[in-house]
Amino acid sequence: MCAPRPCVLFVTDLAYLSKGRRYCDEDIFLSSQLREWVDIALCHPLDARALMDVFDVVVVRNSGPVLGYQDAFDAFTRHARENGTKVFTQLTGKGDQKGKQYLVDLCADGFPVIPTVDNPRDISRLPEVDTYVVKPKWGADSIGMRNIGRAELTDVEPNNLIQPRIDFVYEVSLYFIGRTLQYALYAPDPGRRWELEPYSTSAEDEEFAQRFVDWNDIDHGITRVDACRTVDGALLLVELEDLNPYLSLDRLPESARREFVNHMAEAIVALSAQS
Repeated sequence: MCAPRPCVLFVTDLAYLSKGRRYCDEDIFLSSQLREWVDIALCHPLDARALMDVFDVVVVRNSGPVLGYQDAFDAFTRHARENGTKVFTQLTGKGDQKGKQYLVDLCADGFPVIPTVDNPRDISRLPEVDTYVVKPKWGADSIGMRNIGRAELTDVEPNNLIQPRIDFVYEVSLYFIGRTLQYALYAPDPGRRWELEPYSTSAEDEEFAQRFVDWNDIDHGITRVDACRTVDGALLLVELEDLNPYLSLDRLPESARREFVNHMAEAIVALSAQS
């Protein structure tokens, strides 16, 4: 007798608009492919708390910046933790799930991240450059980000990150399911962040990304490690997206896209079977 198929609640905001990306297209594609393995229903993030209890697994995908529905998200995460809900990605991430304080902490601990502080009194720890980037700790999708000069740093409000604006050759993203690298994409033109192409990683690239994935300690779910390649050839972490990272699946060859879907489906089915 065949085991019943897992029932999955797929959380997405199909109406969310983002510059350079079609979130809805990705989730329509992904959910349609996952139907080969699971019974699946889509819902808006505002409805997730009310619906989640009757499903085996809740998959959080392109649900938009949490800032737009913070109270509902807090209620969802609180209920999931209290009831042992199986959430993919699991809600123990130390990256963007908890804002961007991790960039300050990792920088202080000597990890290879863009130099970051959260207090104007600490700007002496940053390289002296003409322009600095200021962005909210709880920001997303470049919301609230601005460029300022060094003289303006003393006026930066609390709960903002301060980083030097760094010249880089390109940005690269490495995508993981659990702790296993699936694929990588990069933007060869620094001015066109979302015009991505397949990227062949080196052993050093993979070691760099794996270090952050292992630090984050997520066993089930999707993590995207965003980094920039500096002019001296080093990689520096830009963001550790561990809540609802956009996957840019449309930029992959068909074979790589199919392989990712298969691995994601296997991970969801395995999660649903855990006691």
